[in-house]
Amino acid sequence: MASPASTNSVEEIRLHSDIVDVIQRYVPLKKAGRQFKACCPFHKEKTPSFQVDPEKQFYYCFGCHAGGDVFKFVMQYENVEFLEAARILADRAGITFEPRATAAGGAAATPRTDLYRLHEQLAAWYHQNLKQATAAEKARAYLAERDLSAAVEPFQLGYALPSGTALARWADQEQIARSLLEQAGVLLPSDRGGAPYDRFKGRLMFPIRNEQGRIVGFSGRVLDASSPAKYVNSPETPLFKKSRLLYGLDRARQAMVDARQALVCEGQIDVIRCQLAGLLHTVAPQGTALTEGHAALLKRYADEIVLVFDADNAGQTAALRAVEPLFGEGLTVRVAQLPAGEDPDSLIRQRGATAFTQLIEQAPDVITFQLHALRARGELDSAAGRTRAVRAVLETIRHAPSAVQREDYVKIAARLLEASPDALWQDLQRLGRPATTRATATAAPPPPPPTDYPPQETTLIELMVAHPEVLDLVNQFVPPEAITHPVCRTIMETIMRLPDPGERALPTYLTGQADAVQQLAARIQMSARCITGDEISCLHAAQDLILNLRIRMLDRRIQQCRQQLGADPDAAQTRTVENERTQLVLLKKRLEALWIAKRWDEAVPILELDD
Repeated sequence: MASPASTNSVEEIRLHSDIVDVIQRYVPLKKAGRQFKACCPFHKEKTPSFQVDPEKQFYYCFGCHAGGDVFKFVMQYENVEFLEAARILADRAGITFEPRATAAGGAAATPRTDLYRLHEQLAAWYHQNLKQATAAEKARAYLAERDLSAAVEPFQLGYALPSGTALARWADQEQIARSLLEQAGVLLPSDRGGAPYDRFKGRLMFPIRNEQGRIVGFSGRVLDASSPAKYVNSPETPLFKKSRLLYGLDRARQAMVDARQALVCEGQIDVIRCQLAGLLHTVAPQGTALTEGHAALLKRYADEIVLVFDADNAGQTAALRAVEPLFGEGLTVRVAQLPAGEDPDSLIRQRGATAFTQLIEQAPDVITFQLHALRARGELDSAAGRTRAVRAVLETIRHAPSAVQREDYVKIAARLLEASPDALWQDLQRLGRPATTRATATAAPPPPPPTDYPPQETTLIELMVAHPEVLDLVNQFVPPEAITHPVCRTIMETIMRLPDPGERALPTYLTGQADAVQQLAARIQMSARCITGDEISCLHAAQDLILNLRIRMLDRRIQQCRQQLGADPDAAQTRTVENERTQLVLLKKRLEALWIAKRWDEAVPILELDD
């Protein structure tokens, strides 16, 4: 696939984009010998089958067969074309990337690229407003009052000027198209037919970043009672998907991997307070209930989730609703019990990080939390209330991902309810398992089996990758028509053109090629091994494969002759084709005998004659 990027610029980006460093920004990797392993980000699995080779700079999944170089990974993960993947990597490496003009003469840009750039510019402008604008004095005072001044720089907090037209004027000065501001959802049309205005005017601004740290949207907090909505978020855009974003995840990922635990709060200020206090593994959903998408994100980095929601009824309800998607990803869940009227921000400010950490450590399992909440509401004080409580608790237990967890939760419930575990088990069994769970209802179908490529062709490519010394032999005795599969032919032709085939991994020479080409190249690179010790020599192995391929090629030519004989009634033409078929059959028999006897030297003149 042709790319409007020059070879030199692509190679410079590759040179500054170590594949392990890049992939670790998306997926937590673990060292496994000379390679790195992880659960594949492209299909659902429990046992890691995704491998990254730091020496050869490529990845391959033995489960779904995804594979390729660093560009291919970004393309596949971000769901972007090659040019956008190159831009992402160039930005990360601090490289100026100037792609060639497209055939139409315009700049080779994409809408997502423009939106990413716009959000960076907006965040910088809002940030500058907060620090310098006279109109932002109220916002600065608010942050000082809440002891959040230290968060301004690390979280790039900002302020949207109260004048509704300030954003449009700034955009005009920066030569930013208003249509792009409208696409990002920050510039809204006036209800009264006047000038468009800033969605966030007069609000404290929180840039929202995806897990790679790129700004994809904003959340704005009101500073007075002028609006009934305390927070306003960016609308859904090609970049901003609330159900797939967790505030603070870009800063929290490594700490979550280290602790195998995540703290989940309700809002941005709670996350900021926790992270400033050293609890870096803290995140929050973006103004919405915790979804299956959030749970899947958390599963990449943690095994246990501690929910730290407000102590009021709404917070308790939100915590219990979050349990089902978290259980659906096989996560363990505990719920911290905050004192009445407190949230993580107020608790840390008033009692310190140590007290908050102790509360996290003492957080009970979800069933204990649920029963304590039900008892506090008086649900266990009557027979009818107790029945409702039992049903609610069993409803939670039946979503637990494993039989062991369900058994443990039944024991806990029985103890706290002073009920028989057997009786609870009977009621639980009557409820049955959930009719739909993430694991069964919405999971992606199992990965497809690998494409059935001709084994002789893939084995020869493996040999060429592991032993470049056989290339001369292949070049001399394997004509293009001997390779039947177009993907195999593309890879072989690429190898034959390389000045130094062993210098880099095969997938890195196939940047921009079709998915099937990159996947097979990665599979071959991962499987290729050198022939050593008492094994047959690499040259003998190549000779064996070449003879096999040439015999198969003769088979196809013989079959073509048979088809011609059946289709052409012309007598003279028939005699010519019959003679050719007879010669091919004799040639094939001779080569088969030499192949079985492993007499390569005698086969060479026949191969040269057939060429």
